Amino acid sequence: MSILSLKNVSFQDANTKVLKDINLEINEGDFITITGPSGGGKSTLLRILGDLISPTSGHVYLRDKDYSEIPPLKLRNEINYFFQQPYLFGNTVYDNLSFTYEIRKKNIDNSKIYMLLEKFNIDKDYLSKDINKLSGGEKQRISLIRSLLHPGPVLLLDEITSALDKENKLLVEHIMKDMNNKGHTILWITHDLSQIKDLGNKKIIIEDGTIISKEGF
Repeated sequence: MSILSLKNVSFQDANTKVLKDINLEINEGDFITITGPSGGGKSTLLRILGDLISPTSGHVYLRDKDYSEIPPLKLRNEINYFFQQPYLFGNTVYDNLSFTYEIRKKNIDNSKIYMLLEKFNIDKDYLSKDINKLSGGEKQRISLIRSLLHPGPVLLLDEITSALDKENKLLVEHIMKDMNNKGHTILWITHDLSQIKDLGNKKIIIEDGTIISKEGF
């Protein structure tokens, strides 16, 4: 069953057509890797699916309902965008993780926070750590944990392992495979050849704003 679809979606930035008449059906439970040359339109596609920008023309649908008819907050609860460059706020790691509960007016689930820290190989002592003293890889993992505390059915991943060493890259891959096995739909932009080869049930290559290859569809 289709969870996301794009119908004749284009996006123009100034005089540059970044995406050109994209048509795509994404089924529930798909794990799609997206690759292609830099500047080809991959991140723009994910930003449109994440409702971070609107297409210049065409339509995007969630379960056959046009994005324009869905309240933005509902879309945010359905679709999580994982950025390549992590953004942390406040002073400590705990500030970042507890905020996800506070903004939802929910009691903080420390047991879930501890469980995810353990999954990502991060000691509980990090909760009090100054975010300015974290390495790039640590910031990326904390950002991922923050998003996974309240995951929606759709996860959009924009080169999320680019700052990680081999051990933590494999760890994140394992976690995302597990999320997919539990029913989450995943679209993952990557230039990593091993990820392109080994991850996902479907593959897309985007070049010059156009999908030039689909595998598994």
